[in-house]
Amino acid sequence: MMKSIQNLVHHMTPQDKQFYRDLGKRIAQFRKAQGLTQVQLAGILGIAQQTMAHYEGGTLRVAVSLLPPLEKALDVTIAELVNKHEATKNKRGPASKLEQQVAQIRELPRAKQKFVSEMLDTVLHQANG
Repeated sequence: MMKSIQNLVHHMTPQDKQFYRDLGKRIAQFRKAQGLTQVQLAGILGIAQQTMAHYEGGTLRVAVSLLPPLEKALDVTIAELVNKHEATKNKRGPASKLEQQVAQIRELPRAKQKFVSEMLDTVLHQANG
């Protein structure tokens, strides 16, 4: 398999190689911001962790069909994924405390996620009531 991956890289133009390296870095950045591991994101996408590692390393072209699931899993737009200027335009630096908490909540078991969601619904309803 390694030889076939190397062959794919060798058939890329220098511009393609840079594009896929940059795309891989953005995927890793957004994945980490969501509090996901490579294994978790690969599972969501239905691919092997090794394939995810090659995508993030820029040594393998990301299939176009994976862009919509990546967009959903990483909570970003396709434009943010593929355009480095778009990616930095909307990001203000480190994740806010609320974003960090949301990432932690995503790691909780479903029952606890539901409990937190119901608490938030109650607070928001009272605030808007």
